[in-house]
Amino acid sequence: MQPSAQQVPLASNYITDFNFLNQYLPDTYEKEFERYGNRTLSSFIRMVGAEMPSNSDRIEWAEQGRLHIKYNDCTTAAAVGGAAVDKATFTINDTFNPALAGGAQLAIRKGQTVFIQSNDATSTPDSIKGIVTKSGTADALTASQIEVAFYTAAGLVNAAAGTKYTIFIYGSEFRKGTVGMEGSLESDDIFFNNSPIIIKDKYAVSGSDMAQIGWVEVTTENGANGYLWYLKSEHETRLRFDDYLETAMIEAVPAEAGSGAATAADNPTMGNKGSEGVFYVVNNRGNVWTGGNPVDLAGWDAIIKRLDKQGAIEENVVFVNRNFGFAIDDMLAAQNSYGAGGTSYGLFDNDEEMALNLGFTGFRRGYDFYKSDWKYLNDPTMRGGLNEAAGSGAIDGLLVPAGSTSVYDQILGKNAKRPFLHVRYRASETEDRRYKTWITGSAGGAATSSLDAMEVHFLSERAVCTLGANNFFLFEQ
Repeated sequence: MQPSAQQVPLASNYITDFNFLNQYLPDTYEKEFERYGNRTLSSFIRMVGAEMPSNSDRIEWAEQGRLHIKYNDCTTAAAVGGAAVDKATFTINDTFNPALAGGAQLAIRKGQTVFIQSNDATSTPDSIKGIVTKSGTADALTASQIEVAFYTAAGLVNAAAGTKYTIFIYGSEFRKGTVGMEGSLESDDIFFNNSPIIIKDKYAVSGSDMAQIGWVEVTTENGANGYLWYLKSEHETRLRFDDYLETAMIEAVPAEAGSGAATAADNPTMGNKGSEGVFYVVNNRGNVWTGGNPVDLAGWDAIIKRLDKQGAIEENVVFVNRNFGFAIDDMLAAQNSYGAGGTSYGLFDNDEEMALNLGFTGFRRGYDFYKSDWKYLNDPTMRGGLNEAAGSGAIDGLLVPAGSTSVYDQILGKNAKRPFLHVRYRASETEDRRYKTWITGSAGGAATSSLDAMEVHFLSERAVCTLGANNFFLFEQ
C-alpha cells in the first residue's frame, strides 16, 4: 500500500480492513417523509361550533319544551263489554315532565276540547271528540285522571279493558256568562347541564439530549415547514393534545356513582365526574339510527319524518365514514335512470377528456343535507379501526343541524344565540384555561426546579354543550 499525496482513489491506496467507528458514512435524507399524510383529526367541532368562556364547575342552560301536549298512553275502564257511554274517565299514564310545576302537573284542564284516538284501532269508533268536565284531584279524581263528555250520542265503546288511547287538546268551549278557565300552565322549559373536565399532556427531554442537536426538515400538519431538532417530539405532542381536546368532547361520558373512575380513593389524581360528550348526549337525548345505514330514499324519508317532529332545521350536515359516504353516493346515483351502471352521476357533457365524478356533496329532500367525510371515523388508530359488524355499536355518522339556537344563558342572565354544538372553557380575569402551556425544569432556558430536563406541559379545562339534541341523528351499526 502506497499513500498518495492527494485524495485520489488508486489501486495502491485502497484499504480493505480499516474500521474507524464507521468507515462508511450513510447518505441520509434530511427531509422527513410523510408516509401517513395529515395525521391530525381535529376540525369537527371547529367547523360546526365555537368556543366561549365559562367560570363555573357547572354549565346550565334551558331548552324550550313543546308548546302543545299530546298524551300517548291513556286508558279507561269504562264501557267495557260493548255498552256505549256518553262520558268516560281516562287515566294519563305518560311520564309527566318534571320541569312542570309540582313535578306532576296535568296539562289538560276543564272546559278544553280533546281529540281521542285508539292506539290499536279496537274501540268503536276509532276516534272521538269530547270536552273535559273534570280534571285532577280538585274534582275527586287522581292527579293523573280526567273525565271527558263526548260530542256524539253513541259515545265510546271499548273492545277490551286497558285499551290505550292518544289524547291531545285542540281548543275549548264554555257557556255564556261563565267564569274563565280554571288554573294555568307553566312554561315547559327543560334544564340541562354539563361539567368541564381537565385534559393534560406533557413532553420531556433531558438536558444531555438537548446538547446534541440533530436537525430534521419537516412539513407539519398545521402548515408550517422548516427544520426541527428535539422539539419535533414536542411539536407532535402538541398536535396530539389538540386532537384530544376534540375527541374528549366527542367521546366523554359521565362517571356513574360507585364507578372506578369516580372513586377518589382508588384514583386520587385522575378521573373525577366525567362529562357529557356529543355521542353520549345524542345517544340519550337525540335520535339514533341502528341496524345499518340508510341506503335508500325510504330510509331517509323515515329520518325526515322524524326531523319533522323535532325542530325542523332547514340545513343539516351529515359527517360520515367512508362506507356511509359511498352508500349515500350510490343511493343518489341510482336516482338517475343511467346510474345503475355507474356511468352517469349527475349532469355531464360526456367529453372524452372528462374525469367522471362519482361522488355527491349533498342533496335536498324536504331539508338540505350536506355530506362531509369525518376523518375521526376513518382513522385506523381511532374509530376507523373498530369492528363494523352488525350490532357492534360502531358509529358510521352523525347528523348535525347547521346554524344556531336561542337559549337562556345563566351567566349572562338573558337569552343568547348559541351554535347547536359549542365548547365552554374555564376562564376568568386572571386565569384562562382554554389552552395553557408552560415549561418547567432546569434545561432549555427553564429554571424552575433541579430536574435536569425540560418539561413542556399542556392543560385545558372544557366541556361541550349539545343544544337541541333532539335535532341530531347518530348512525350506529
